[in-house]
Amino acid sequence: MLREKTISLIIPAYNEAKRIGSVLSKIPDFVDEIIVVDDGSKDNTSEVAKNWGAKVIRLKQNQGKGAAMKAGINEASGDIIVFMDADGQHNPKEIEKLIIPIINDEADFVIGSRLIKTQGKRPLIRKLSNFLSTFLIKLKLGIEVKDTQSGFRAIKREFLPDIESKRYEVETELLIKAVKKGARVKETPVERIYGIETGHFRFEDIIRFLKVLFKY
Repeated sequence: MLREKTISLIIPAYNEAKRIGSVLSKIPDFVDEIIVVDDGSKDNTSEVAKNWGAKVIRLKQNQGKGAAMKAGINEASGDIIVFMDADGQHNPKEIEKLIIPIINDEADFVIGSRLIKTQGKRPLIRKLSNFLSTFLIKLKLGIEVKDTQSGFRAIKREFLPDIESKRYEVETELLIKAVKKGARVKETPVERIYGIETGHFRFEDIIRFLKVLFKY
């Protein structure tokens, strides 16, 4: 609990047995609930997460990040819900940076925006997707979010939408629906470590993003 607000952390994970323990070991004490959603892993991700005290939801088959996030939301009880990737790209110590603007009533939805200095290290497909999403989200919603695809984010419970997307386009769906519900969006700079990324973001994910953009 932080300033009388309960905090739930949801971590979608797929084959992250080698990294999830390190991530969980750094979660701040003020996080009330840690939910790891094992998205049909073929390794012992679930067992490692349980050993670190996390509540584990195991999906029988790999369904995608969106499906994992939805499963986590269904179990979360906190006033503020935080999402974080399982592969060590996010610094758990920065969770507080996402939560404070919400607690201070400066925002309802805070996105951890990856620092400018990391841009050159980002995979080309990521650069392309973020350029398109930034431009098109501004046209659609009238807000400027420089890192629309960041998976490190916090949202006030009442602005959580019903998630329909199953894969990486979920980040766009969540943003669009939250804004349409009246959420005030803020970005805060966070670290991001590239080179260890285990997600499988592909060109077809850009197509899915475009479909979500026009659908919602």
